[in-house]
Amino acid sequence: MNAVDYRGQTTLITGASSGLGEEFARRLAERGSDLVLVARREERLVRLAAELAAAHGVAVVPVPMDLGVDRAGELLSQELDRRGLTVTSVINNAGFGTFGPLHRGDPERLRQEIAVNVGAVVGISGAFVDRLRAHGKGVLVNVASTAAYQPVPGMAVYGASKAFVLSFTEALWHESRGTGLRVLALCPGATRTEFFDVLGTDGVSGGTRVQSAGAVVRTALRTLDRRNPPPSVIPGGLNRLMALGGRLLTRRQMVTSVGRIMPSTATG
Repeated sequence: MNAVDYRGQTTLITGASSGLGEEFARRLAERGSDLVLVARREERLVRLAAELAAAHGVAVVPVPMDLGVDRAGELLSQELDRRGLTVTSVINNAGFGTFGPLHRGDPERLRQEIAVNVGAVVGISGAFVDRLRAHGKGVLVNVASTAAYQPVPGMAVYGASKAFVLSFTEALWHESRGTGLRVLALCPGATRTEFFDVLGTDGVSGGTRVQSAGAVVRTALRTLDRRNPPPSVIPGGLNRLMALGGRLLTRRQMVTSVGRIMPSTATG
């Protein structure tokens, strides 16, 4: 397989108003892909869509939508059908985290976290994967996290949701073999986005180096361009070492080690 040719494609990107989603939009527009940008913040989407269309001569359609609703994938698919839009690639980037022990969490906020991080990823993947396979030249990227590789006391729901995304996406990678669709779970570590603003703290990175959104997206696109892309990738050598090094520990040792790194307010 050669590098992905995005010219003539239409890529759906969720969480596109900032961070990794915005960076994916910029890089794929440069490569000639038309875009469908999905996020809650309509003003940002409209501004980004106008900028990218003018700069790169591609069609960019903003679709304001809250992916925390029930049947988000089905509703998004129906909306794109109504607009006559055919998607050939998908970047499931939307997601957020909550911080603190479970018993102190807001139940509604936790429900939304699961809905966006898990429900929307499954729903959107399921709604579009047959079309992506039929096209046979696009990509399906689901953004997980290095948090997927171990339990995360103080961010229990977030870590578990990303573990789900990693396992789910790697299974789709195998199911999609031979169809031409390239499936990838992208597992970044701490990244310079609005994630920590939403989380309410920047003290949970474990002292690891914070990568730029550009570095993470470059890793994803380079991986997808490989002749035989793997089912998942962790950007950054130190991130890979820390995530995969946990395999040498028992489950007790792993969760205890992570719990010691997390701020005391997250676990008390």
